[in-house]
Amino acid sequence: MLRALLLAFALVLCLCMPAGPARAQDQDLQTILQTQAEEVASPGRQSVGTLIEALTASGLPSVPLFLERWADRGVYQRSSDGLFYFAEKQGDDYALSDIASGAPAGTAPGSEMTQIRPNGGVRRVIATALVQFQLSDPDITRRSAALDAIARSPEPDQLEPLRNSIAGETDPELLARKERLAGMLAARFGDTADERIAAIEALSGALSVDVRAVLNQILTTKPGVATALPENANIARTLTPGKDLTEDEAYARLVEAGLAPAIWSRDQIKAALTENIADGAVGGVPLGQLVSEDGRDRAYAALAAAGTVPPLVTKADEATAVSAHVFYEEYDETDASITSAAREALDEVETRVFFNQMLDLGLDALSLASIYFLAAIGLAITFGVMGVINMAHGEFIMMGAYTGYVVQQIIPDYTVSIIVALPLAFAVTFGAGVAMERLVIRWLYHRPLETLLATFGISIALQQLAKNIFGTQARPLTSPSWLDGAWVLNDVVGIANIRIAIFVLALIFLGLILFVLNKTRLGLEVRAVTQNPGMAASMGINPDKINMLTFGLGSGIAGIAGVAIGLYAKVTSEMGADYIVQSFMTVVVGGVGNVWGTLAGAGLIGILQKGIEYFNPSNTLAAQTYMILFIILFIQFRPKGIVALKGRAAGD
Repeated sequence: MLRALLLAFALVLCLCMPAGPARAQDQDLQTILQTQAEEVASPGRQSVGTLIEALTASGLPSVPLFLERWADRGVYQRSSDGLFYFAEKQGDDYALSDIASGAPAGTAPGSEMTQIRPNGGVRRVIATALVQFQLSDPDITRRSAALDAIARSPEPDQLEPLRNSIAGETDPELLARKERLAGMLAARFGDTADERIAAIEALSGALSVDVRAVLNQILTTKPGVATALPENANIARTLTPGKDLTEDEAYARLVEAGLAPAIWSRDQIKAALTENIADGAVGGVPLGQLVSEDGRDRAYAALAAAGTVPPLVTKADEATAVSAHVFYEEYDETDASITSAAREALDEVETRVFFNQMLDLGLDALSLASIYFLAAIGLAITFGVMGVINMAHGEFIMMGAYTGYVVQQIIPDYTVSIIVALPLAFAVTFGAGVAMERLVIRWLYHRPLETLLATFGISIALQQLAKNIFGTQARPLTSPSWLDGAWVLNDVVGIANIRIAIFVLALIFLGLILFVLNKTRLGLEVRAVTQNPGMAASMGINPDKINMLTFGLGSGIAGIAGVAIGLYAKVTSEMGADYIVQSFMTVVVGGVGNVWGTLAGAGLIGILQKGIEYFNPSNTLAAQTYMILFIILFIQFRPKGIVALKGRAAGD
């Protein structure tokens, strides 16, 4: 009998229990909200913290969703029973969803539903609380978004949740971000001075902008002025009037601090005189005498003596007031040990940033030098061997770039198309160069002015021909996907993969050209004609043929350079004009007709241009001007270039 009663009691107890865990959670969340229903319905930035603490302390899995929907104004209260729901408008009614499970909870007329609209300040508080849930969310994108939110608006109460999430982080990249962000928060909001100093010292090895921003925030100052330096203030530096700030600025700080009377302007003086006109005079001075500045000064002085207006502040008064006070900048951070550690860390970071910027500048200069080398090497060969000033050399670069574009229209695989385009561009521009030499250049040897004018006319004609064929808009020459992105060494140093590829291509061509010139019969004959064309002709070498092949070779190399440059820059009919001046400067500075000289000239111009741009980044035209002036001066002292070519004069 007793056993039967116990079984019956257990059955009744089971029937009285909730149907499942989801309903228990629903009830718990709703219960928490109902205990502070007024705060949920009309939250305030200063008072909502108590409710949010209760929600986060509950540990309910439904809290993050509720906080998100609450911040997004997706929570409604039903007036009939005061319960809270997620709701969406459907016609005149609202479709309700349970605040914990999101399950449908029926409908309600619009007259019964009130939308909860937290203001911006409350939403920021909610977002801060929501971060601790998002930091451990299974979705990696939500964890990353939480870190972004902390980085944008760091708060002291984010430090502990961030630290707690580090142990369970499985993604190495996010783990590194969390550790660095925790270090930055600890540097600003750590509980003790020792903890903050340790975090600051750990940041001294970083280079990122956000780390420097944190250190600068710790070192934020505010201006101050007093008769003597405050004893308990954390002074950043004292300011000397006339050196660190002007006398007028110093006096303005005194006026702002209420330590000196304001200086009246002429308009204010005029208004004061106008307000105090009595019986045809101001301060006893007749109105007729107020037309002069002296009369106005006497009238104002009389009013000041009577106490009607404040006395004028003279320059002597201003200087006396300034000299009687101390001007300084005071750290917002009151602990001097923390600001001292932050200053040392920031100085170390800025030193490391400077050296890395120099390394990055060197990589940029090396990349630019490789582009100039590719553009100029063909010109160096033709100019050095034949002495031809080819103003159409830039158009051979343009022809090579357009050849690459046409190949990509036929072969959609960018890798294959580039492999095909390089030799094809060489063939096209080699043929164009040979044709130009046979038809025009050969008749103009030893006539430099006529050669310059003729090649300049050919340059204009080729540009117009390109416009007629391809139009005036820039055409895309797309690099393969494996050249996308960049090689990033750290937060300061990085270089695009396409520029690395151009540098490698320049090295390959340097090796090929040296091989052709030093290890082949053509190279032997080219060097012979370069050094002494008369003697070379007497040895059975045909200078005319060598000139033709050399001009074709230089033009072909320009075509290959056009493909490489087109991957990096825009492909237009005028693109050659962007490189012709630099190409001539590279050849002249390096040494006419010398491969090593061209390499040295490209390196010098690349370093020079990037160096000038570093010191004057906002004015590229000025940078170009300074570079040309430097080169003109350089040529005055070394007219034959860095690597002077021996010969040629022997045959003249």
